[in-house]
Amino acid sequence: MILLPGNRDRDAVDPARTRLVATGAAVLVLGAGLGLRTVAVGSVAKYGGDALYTVLLLALFVVVAPRSTPLRAAVVALTASWAVEFLQLSAIPAELSERSAIARLVLGSTFNAPDLFWYVVGAAAGCLVHTALRSWSPSDS
Repeated sequence: MILLPGNRDRDAVDPARTRLVATGAAVLVLGAGLGLRTVAVGSVAKYGGDALYTVLLLALFVVVAPRSTPLRAAVVALTASWAVEFLQLSAIPAELSERSAIARLVLGSTFNAPDLFWYVVGAAAGCLVHTALRSWSPSDS
């Protein structure tokens, strides 16, 4: 059965399957983000990482809220990404980043306005993938 994203019956979403796929996606995105940091430099590493950061947040949100629509998941991930970026206008992330590599990866340290655009790119990409996966059913193949 194929359900169009706009007509998607929320009850037709299998939460266990959705959580499993979202968890796998989160692991893959985390690996891609860390891998990108090791093989790429400059703008590709920085802005690609920004986009992947938001995709990771989207996947983690879907793990927690598997019946959420792709648009809602994207908005939540984008809002969280922007919140972290604007938090960087304070000294808190920089102080925490000095003490912890994990805090540096999660919170960053310095506000950079172009990051805001790349979070939108990540949210849009994640929304598109989530919509495609949600529209696909194992019985379709």
